[in-house]
Amino acid sequence: MKRFWEAALAIPRHEGDYGVVLDGRPLRLPGGSILTTESRALAEAIAEEWHRAGGAKGGEMRQEDVPLTRILGAVQERIAPDPKPMVEGLAKYGETDLLCYRAEDHRLATRQAEAWNPLLEWAALALGAPLSITQGLMPMPQAPESLAALQAAVARHDAAGLAALGVAVPALGSLVLGLALSLGRLDAEEAHRLAIVDEVFQEEFWGSDAETAARRAERLDDVKLAARFIALMAD
Repeated sequence: MKRFWEAALAIPRHEGDYGVVLDGRPLRLPGGSILTTESRALAEAIAEEWHRAGGAKGGEMRQEDVPLTRILGAVQERIAPDPKPMVEGLAKYGETDLLCYRAEDHRLATRQAEAWNPLLEWAALALGAPLSITQGLMPMPQAPESLAALQAAVARHDAAGLAALGVAVPALGSLVLGLALSLGRLDAEEAHRLAIVDEVFQEEFWGSDAETAARRAERLDDVKLAARFIALMAD
């Protein structure tokens, strides 16, 4: 859409909340509600997004220009009113977590074990969710108690945390890695590095291509975005 505003500013609202105004008018989300957050840092970052979006008044703005706004919009209009579907959807990733599926090639399996076993040990100890490991790609059922523990770990996140997980977990292909990111066990770069162990191994033999590299960069951007949202909400 065309940029219709000159200035975007973060402002205090009521009861300690913050919002963003575009030329003095409150920024509204697609559902019509006024954007609001308890985090001044997040409000300021969102104002900066809108300050840059489209370049100048009359410029062409894309939704990709305001990723933090989109996440907060999901928090306000979709997740906070009913977190249960988000919790259940994220928890399902634990049923086929990337870290549990190992290659038959001994060299790759060794690399996977070195990279992933510490995170599975963390999940068992910190989350109470020991997970079984298998070779190959055939689905393997996990213990119901472990899946329930993973779902409980997800459910302990507030709506903002669930929104961040909703960005990070699909990008990483692993609920364990997503939880490790959200709980401070991993930073974005390390979580992404662990998620691409298989890809990097294959590239050592077959080389890389531009399309794969572009997809990987997009996934890393998503993980960094989720981590940044978490950090801003905590600031």
